[in-house]
Amino acid sequence: MSAQKFDHVAQAQKTAFMFPGQGSQKVGMLAELAEQFRGIQETFTEASDAVGFDLWNIAQSGEGLDQTENTQPVLLTASVALWRLWYELGGLAPKFLVGHSLGEYSALVAGGAMSLGDAAKLVNLRGQLMQSAVPQGEGAMAAILGLDDAKVVELCQQATLSGEGAVEAANYNAAGQVVIAGSHALVQAVMAEAKAQSGKAIALPVSVPSHCSLMKPAAEKFALALEQTAIELPSIPVIQNVNAAVATDVAQLRSALTAQLYQSVQWTKSMQLLQDQGIQYVAECGPGNVLANMAKRLPQIEKAFPLDTQTRIEDALNAILVAEGKIA
Repeated sequence: MSAQKFDHVAQAQKTAFMFPGQGSQKVGMLAELAEQFRGIQETFTEASDAVGFDLWNIAQSGEGLDQTENTQPVLLTASVALWRLWYELGGLAPKFLVGHSLGEYSALVAGGAMSLGDAAKLVNLRGQLMQSAVPQGEGAMAAILGLDDAKVVELCQQATLSGEGAVEAANYNAAGQVVIAGSHALVQAVMAEAKAQSGKAIALPVSVPSHCSLMKPAAEKFALALEQTAIELPSIPVIQNVNAAVATDVAQLRSALTAQLYQSVQWTKSMQLLQDQGIQYVAECGPGNVLANMAKRLPQIEKAFPLDTQTRIEDALNAILVAEGKIA
């Protein structure tokens, strides 16, 4: 089934789909599913034809998978392949879609806002621009755990004032979990101060300091590519990262995608919006279960389903059909 057609698909009222960002990729992703379902390989072929290189080979061999310009289209394609399989197996259309960072593009393809081919070309370029915006080794990211958001922002501001460059809150992932990004030395300084204040700090294995002001040069170039890409409002509402809101016109949608490169991912607020809208079930449509594990801790979320294996997809299909009153 095409990912863009929902006219005859029943829609859920209590379920949302989440799409992961970088860090969820793994060598050999979707291999077992591809043996059972032809659409997985077909989806990878479609995206590979658009970007001009073999995304399935990168996903399976791992060669070049850690390079941002490759990681992004591979992960996007894996998520869209799982989304299409969900419908092939009889899944309901969710009430909302939301993606973490790169995952926002997967969500927009799933909602029919842009084609998979166009999205694959965009995120390939996005990765190239992000990598070239900051020389290798000069940027860093780290997860700060156990401190409240305001304290992390304060530590970032103090470090930025006292050093060269910048460090900022990049991802508000959950209560007590904020990812920071910026100049390598300043990220190290915030990590040390967070530990001194009884928090935890974990360096992230990334080559690019995403979602901070160091990415503004990349965003300016990326905006030009966005303007030349056919985009429409999705048929399923997509909650965007920078404002935890649903765009009401395409101009807003494009603007938020540009800003997403250098502004914080408002994941905590996005998940709160889902709960405020009556969402009780979420499914993570991508390899891994990072987002599902975070969602399990939310008060209104009754169940969070990963969808990265056939067994997990089938379990989620049945549980959501029952929860939505479609089967007894």
